[in-house]
Amino acid sequence: MSEALVVLFMVMGVAILLRAPVALAMLSGGIAYLIVKGQDLGLAAEQILNGLLNSYVLLAVPLFVLAANLMNAGTISERLFEFARLLVGRMRGGLAQVDILVSVIFSGMSGSALADAAGPGLVTIRQMLKKPEYSPGFAGAVVVASATIGPIIPPSIPMVLYALVSGTSVGALFLGGVLPGLLMAALLMLGVHLIASRRKMPNEAAIPLRQMPGIFIRALLPLSLPLLLLGGIYSGAFTPTEAAAVAALHALLLAVVVYRALDARALFAVTLESLRSSTVITLIIAAAYLLNYVFAAEGLPQQLAAWVSGLQLGATGFLLLVNLLFLLLGCFLDVSVMLLVFVPMLVPAAQSLGIDLVHFGVVVVVNMMIGLVTPPFGMLLFVTNALTGIPMRDMVREGLPFTVLLLLALLALTLFPQLVLWLPQSMGYVTR
Repeated sequence: MSEALVVLFMVMGVAILLRAPVALAMLSGGIAYLIVKGQDLGLAAEQILNGLLNSYVLLAVPLFVLAANLMNAGTISERLFEFARLLVGRMRGGLAQVDILVSVIFSGMSGSALADAAGPGLVTIRQMLKKPEYSPGFAGAVVVASATIGPIIPPSIPMVLYALVSGTSVGALFLGGVLPGLLMAALLMLGVHLIASRRKMPNEAAIPLRQMPGIFIRALLPLSLPLLLLGGIYSGAFTPTEAAAVAALHALLLAVVVYRALDARALFAVTLESLRSSTVITLIIAAAYLLNYVFAAEGLPQQLAAWVSGLQLGATGFLLLVNLLFLLLGCFLDVSVMLLVFVPMLVPAAQSLGIDLVHFGVVVVVNMMIGLVTPPFGMLLFVTNALTGIPMRDMVREGLPFTVLLLLALLALTLFPQLVLWLPQSMGYVTR
């Protein structure tokens, strides 16, 4: 490790300890590296601008963020909740089962775990807390665990970022996430059923027959969005990036024109919040381009690939090692940082072992979603705690069985690549 690289990590570490924003810490470290190396500081601007201006797929990120925020503010979450309650509300632990199904549906619209927890998740927590059989910790744990499905079933903001740094097809990644997301949902629903049976939770009351058509009609337009997005992408009507614009327009029309849930002031607030969130992500991406230049100049990806080759792990052993790495990092780091800084260093090693990059990408993203529910810095835990006041320790304790189930899903995806690859290959994508 060169002296300049040591300085980079020291500057980043000090900035993070001083609670500077992550993007600022990354940029400071990159600039410090250039200074120690005696290189032109204009390289920082060159790397950042070249990266941002040449990344058409990056446009999808702020548009998916806007779509998710519009759906959460525009009564769409409530309509999806009622529809899911109609389908699975009569099961044991019905409201918890409803939350998981809503997460599956909402994941086909937003691509964000945090948006899932803050929208449909908040609706279901409020309903569960009205029932004595649902403890606050259990309600929060179910919502936190089910929100991890959001970026796995397409569309997915993390998969867009992975495609950005790996050169993988966004369409193939989206298809690759469908079966894993459904597997995660099935395991979580099984977990809820077992817990509800052991605790002897009563079944929910049946919805009167006369109310069913109205509930279905109210949910019909929101339910059309996943079909519109996936149908448009895989029919060739629009690209995945253009699909993000379609999602945002669809959500805008529903929230403002059809349901009239947002006035001009509320729409401005939603747009401003989306701008703030997108700016944070974009700054991290900009800083990552500078760090990726540094790591490439230092030859770190090639050194890592040589080290992995020397271990003679094989593809499965390497993926298990990657799982361990990202599960550990996920306890401390933001998803965007892991995707944009660490993944580019691992991709050459994965390719040298013959690992399909679509398979690798989905496994990596599932890893990072599990990181969102693990302390001490699980972002979904913080968001749910901030919105509901449910103590984090209660959610962690009640969520342990769900975390184990998510880890089992991750292990299955690691050992059986066709769970990821079967659908994109069936649709004609060359995934290697």
